[in-house]
Amino acid sequence: MTSPDFSTATWRKSTRSGSSNGGGGTNCVEVAFSSPHVGVRDSKNLGPELAFTHAAWRHWLQHL
Repeated sequence: MTSPDFSTATWRKSTRSGSSNGGGGTNCVEVAFSSPHVGVRDSKNLGPELAFTHAAWRHWLQHL
């Protein structure tokens, strides 16, 4: 089984988390959308990331 490659993905985090990447004592997650996966990672620890299929990501968001 191979791991999804997010090396060229654009990672996004909430605008409410501040402007610096993990700065100011904030705890943030970043999300990247890539085909066929969605990646999730800690903004202070850039790897490894969790990978979800788009369907699993939608399901997870619907049940928050």
